[in-house]
Amino acid sequence: MQEGIMELMWRSSHVTGSNVHYVEALYEQYLDDPAAVPQEWRDYFDQLPNPDGQGSGSATSHDIPLTPIREQFYQLGKQQHRAAYAIAPSSDGEDSRKQVRVLQLINAYRFRGHQHANIDPLGLRDPSAVPDLDLAFHQLSKADLETEFQTGSFFLGQDQAPLRVIVDALEQTYCRSIGCEFMHIVDTEEKRWLQQRFESVRSKPPYTEGMRKHVLERLTAAEGLESYLASKYPGTKRFGLEGGESFIPMMDELIQRAGSYGTKEVVIGMAHRGRLNVLVNILGKNPSELIDEFDGKKLIERGSGDVKYHQGFSSNVMTPGGEVHLAMSFNPSHLEIVAPVVEGSVRARQDRRNDGDGGKVLPINVHGDAAFAGQGVVMETFQMSQTRAYKTGGTVHIVINNQVGFTTSDPLDARSTEYCTDIAKMVQAPILHVNGDDPDAVLHVTQVALDYRQQFSKDVVIDLVCYRRRGHNEADEPSGTQPLMYQKIKDHPSSRAIYATRLVQEGVVSEDEAKALIEKYRDDLVAGNHVANALVQEPNTSLFVDWKPYLGHEWTGYADTSLDLKRLQQLAAKMCEVPEGFAVQRQVAKIYEDRRKMQGGGLALNWGFAETLAYATLLDQGHPIRLTGQDVGRGTFSHRHAVLHNQKDASLHVPLQHLAPGQPDFTIHDSFLSEEAVLAFEYGYATTMPNALVIWEAQFGDFFNGAQVVVDQFISSGETKWGRLCGLTMLLPHGFEGQGPEHSSARLERFLQLCAEYNMQVCVPTTPAQIFHLLRRQVIRPLRKPLVIMSPKSLLRHKEAVSSLEELAHGSFQMVLPDQGKRDASQVKRVIMCSGKVYYDLDNWREENLLDDVAIIRVEQLYPFPKEELFETISQYTNTTDIVWCQEEPLNQGAWYSMQHNLRSVAEELKAGFGATLKFAGRPASAAPAAGYMSVHIEQQRQLVEDAFNL
Repeated sequence: MQEGIMELMWRSSHVTGSNVHYVEALYEQYLDDPAAVPQEWRDYFDQLPNPDGQGSGSATSHDIPLTPIREQFYQLGKQQHRAAYAIAPSSDGEDSRKQVRVLQLINAYRFRGHQHANIDPLGLRDPSAVPDLDLAFHQLSKADLETEFQTGSFFLGQDQAPLRVIVDALEQTYCRSIGCEFMHIVDTEEKRWLQQRFESVRSKPPYTEGMRKHVLERLTAAEGLESYLASKYPGTKRFGLEGGESFIPMMDELIQRAGSYGTKEVVIGMAHRGRLNVLVNILGKNPSELIDEFDGKKLIERGSGDVKYHQGFSSNVMTPGGEVHLAMSFNPSHLEIVAPVVEGSVRARQDRRNDGDGGKVLPINVHGDAAFAGQGVVMETFQMSQTRAYKTGGTVHIVINNQVGFTTSDPLDARSTEYCTDIAKMVQAPILHVNGDDPDAVLHVTQVALDYRQQFSKDVVIDLVCYRRRGHNEADEPSGTQPLMYQKIKDHPSSRAIYATRLVQEGVVSEDEAKALIEKYRDDLVAGNHVANALVQEPNTSLFVDWKPYLGHEWTGYADTSLDLKRLQQLAAKMCEVPEGFAVQRQVAKIYEDRRKMQGGGLALNWGFAETLAYATLLDQGHPIRLTGQDVGRGTFSHRHAVLHNQKDASLHVPLQHLAPGQPDFTIHDSFLSEEAVLAFEYGYATTMPNALVIWEAQFGDFFNGAQVVVDQFISSGETKWGRLCGLTMLLPHGFEGQGPEHSSARLERFLQLCAEYNMQVCVPTTPAQIFHLLRRQVIRPLRKPLVIMSPKSLLRHKEAVSSLEELAHGSFQMVLPDQGKRDASQVKRVIMCSGKVYYDLDNWREENLLDDVAIIRVEQLYPFPKEELFETISQYTNTTDIVWCQEEPLNQGAWYSMQHNLRSVAEELKAGFGATLKFAGRPASAAPAAGYMSVHIEQQRQLVEDAFNL
């Protein structure tokens, strides 16, 4: 009687009934940080059984279903009331405690089942004990196996079941060929979704015979190509897929399933291993073309070309949802650097389709295990995945996990983490480890991964645990450094052989049918037939990026960038409009007030006005613009202020986005603190959006150092290696102004060293009119070449670095700017050539010293070198005896070493006419770009200017 009354009292107490949701919220807060809840509640929660068995407050505790938590509150409360009223405990107390322990066991499998899973086809993985999965760890025993317990949120199909059934279901779900890691995800909906997908089918859904036959056919194709190439070209590098053949049916299923979702484009990035197999068996590259590459035939007329396992390709395939365009990105040997390039290309395609949620274009990035764990750009690419500027609706990442990386590495030295995929946890991406020798399991994780991406628009990782039957490449002997692994591999049957045997045993196919697949595939290869499924022979070209208007143009430095003056003023007025009631910060308001005066002719134009107006004119002419970098909204030096911040409510206004209804996109985003991934992303974007002006601006010019690989492998050489045109523009603040070695030089010499074959443009504009016309030239001219601009810092506000509206309206970009003084050319004895800010220092020194016999000429485009324009400009000075190249940079840096042969060529031609010689003025050679002390900087600057006049 008293027990029943106490139970009624307890069930209506402060931790149950209408208060239960409040208490649960407190409990969740306590699990995150015990100190965050009041002391009396902390004392109370401390008495609850710890759900993870590892001490209170563990993050894993979040994943206990709330109904059992309420039961814990209930049981603890009953114990407290019994103690208060001296009531003897009833027999259900131990049962309730065991119920909680069963729920803890379920949770442990979700957390750590992957560590006990059979994901290694070679069986080399150390099966370290996982105490959390042992009954005894949870104070349960074999005697409890027949006892029925509530299953909580475990998807068993029944509310309660014997412990034996529960454990068997957990083992099947989490400890067979699939190891799931998703409990690090904070979002409960995502976790429950993943739990349901695996638990409801015990991680082994039933597949139709037709589906399994198709998988066998794709495995046969994967193995067949490698066998054919191995026999025809033994020892030749191809980075074959042997040991990871399940990757081919995985890619096939990804593409077909994506198509059923309505995806129209799939962009693939991957390094070397398996690339040739994907090109032939997935994208439909004709095997005869691959054979020509193996035979060393030259396949392109112009350029250097590249090795076969760096090549890209595109094609269309038919899917249940219609035709899908596939594009594999070209990739150098810098492994993971292609990942952000793919993301940029995907974002451009999505922007073109107005695909805001990413459902129409899917990125797939394929990685190697060692590179995924070791390359910093992987982290950068994950970090950009949910940012406004770089998100693409989620990426499917596939790691072809050889378990050894490159041949000589030891996993102990390859990483500090348990898995190569642990880096993905930083963005809470689910990680699905799968045994490559179980194609049915591979199929399941592939479907779950894509469905997760489509459902939640986030990244997901598939860790395809396999092996590499040969070494790092086919010329490598792996047993020299991995003897035990390769003893295992030598006797291990292929994935196809294992799967074929299984299907024969299950009566899905006969042995003759399985052999016939092998023979048919080899016959098709020998005949030069396409061997990719569902390849569209006459593709829908509307799915392609149209590059036709930009192909076949020879180099020209000129374009008509003039504009009607009245229209120019209208656009200038529009870009200065601020909404009514929008509170602009005081200094910014002054900038916009000055711009209105410039628009009306009351002030000379400064750099920020001219640059912004160039964007407005391009938008007006139908060209989208994308501008990103670490401080582009206002500009690192506060000259741009293209993004206005309301001082009252922090809302934003971008005037260039409101020029006219239906205008092209003007995208401007401050990037996260990355150079490598961001610049690679913008390169990928620019190669896919040829009609747009795509700009990356460095906070300081030398910051591109962190992205040198992008410059070397893509920007400077992408066209000659792969025929990939790109109109990307880089704004790199450059100029020696006493800011020390790190913030003076954009390393001009590095870019000039990379220049050849008209591969890119390197310019150093010194007036607002020049930047206006240079930016317009980059888009209006149909030629698509990367543009590197050594942009200014102090010149942004220099009182002499100004232009007029008429120069913007009627001018064009001048590769060489002649002397600005009104001098008698016949009296000039010395010509000083220079680029950039130093011109203004030289001009001031000349004026101060009243020199009329010196002309100063600015070379505004350093590459392609404007030889004819420079010769024509200098040749008027017929009495010149000295020609000087003056630069701020040290002798071993800047333009001198890379350009002096061009300068000497001009001087030699002049010498033939009137005896001129070429001399150098600049800082002495230095290991560092610039001095770190202002006093030294000032003295060096004074000296180099004087040297230019007194050599």
